[in-house]
Parts: sequence; structure tokens; C-alpha cells
Amino acid sequence: MASVASIYARAFADVVLSDHLAPDRSLAELRAIASLLAESSELRRVWENPAIPAEQKRSLLDVIAQRDEIPKQVRNLVAILIDHRRIHFLEPIIRQVEKELDARLGFAEAEITSAQAKLLPATNRINNVLLPCSWNRQTDAIAVSQEAAVSAPPSSTSA
Repeated sequence: MASVASIYARAFADVVLSDHLAPDRSLAELRAIASLLAESSELRRVWENPAIPAEQKRSLLDVIAQRDEIPKQVRNLVAILIDHRRIHFLEPIIRQVEKELDARLGFAEAEITSAQAKLLPATNRINNVLLPCSWNRQTDAIAVSQEAAVSAPPSSTSA
């Protein structure tokens, strides 16, 4: 399945870039057709049924493409998948097209992790202790209010 998806994805990425189509819009149009196919068991049965002539399947596709203003390049990919009885590969092809276009356009997927969210509880505990404190510049001493002394965690000093 991966090789089938890759072949169609590379070919469609070639078309998107050579025809100067908007990659995001092309992917959105493909996803819309995939969504329609997933939601309509009747449409899926028609497009996957080998007993129904390809011309009738394409006519149905043309009605959908015209109604939803789907670009001819997207319509042609779906027509090829229908004609070659590979419409059931549409979802993996879309995922592969996205990867292919990202690679060609120099985009990389990244997962960003921030330590700040993990430090937030510790920061709050420190602030709860330090905010009620005051510093005297003349004596270079910290004065702790009664509330801070009560809410402060016990210190761990070893003798």
C-alpha cells in the first residue's frame, strides 16, 4: 500500500508544483472528497463497484467537482484512482501527498516541548514563600511575614 500511495503522491505533487497550485488548497480539496467518500456509503459503493462503467463513475465525479468547484487537477487524480480501481487508497495517498509536498517545499514536522509548563508548580511554590518576604537594603536582611513563615515548607537542614 505504501508504494501505491507513494507513486500517486509523487505524481500529484509534480502536478501541484508544475501547475503552480496552492498546496494547502489542493490538499483541502482532496480531503473534502475523501470526507464525502467516507460519509456516503452509496458513493463509495458506486466508485468501488467494477460492474458500473467508468464513464458513469466519472460523470458522477464531474457533478461533484463542478458543484464544489474542485480544480481539474484534483478531479483528474480522483478519476485516475476510480479508473484504476484504487479509490480505496485515497486516504493514504493524501497523507503521502502532504509529506511529499512538505519535503519538496522544505517544511519539516517538529514537536516542540517546553520546560516552562513543568516548572510552573515549583515556581508557584517559590513565589508563595518569597512574595510575603521583604528585603531591607540597609541591614541586608530579609524579613519574613507571619503568613510566609506559616506557609513555608519545612527546611531540610542537617546538623
